[in-house]
Amino acid sequence: MRTEFSRRFQQVVGPLISITLLGYFVYHIIQGERGLLSWMRLKQKIQTLEQKLTSVQEEQSQLEQRVYLLRPDSLDRDMLEEQARKILNYANTDELIIHDSELVKE
Repeated sequence: MRTEFSRRFQQVVGPLISITLLGYFVYHIIQGERGLLSWMRLKQKIQTLEQKLTSVQEEQSQLEQRVYLLRPDSLDRDMLEEQARKILNYANTDELIIHDSELVKE
């Protein structure tokens, strides 16, 4: 009787340890710090940051263009007048100025 119990115990212990180890590794493959869910969150974050980078690069390009138009070697009179009106609060007497915060981006 004792030898049969010992033999059955040995037959159960091996697969039980294997199933436990398999469960441990599967859990960490999915939920772990470097698991599939973390990888998917990281991939989503990268995509979001790439979109933000694109929008910031577009804004930078627009600002560089505006700065270029104000350089002495390529001075644009319209841009100079626009900046003078904005900074100095200058307007002709026959002009009507409407400030709309949604239109003014700066």
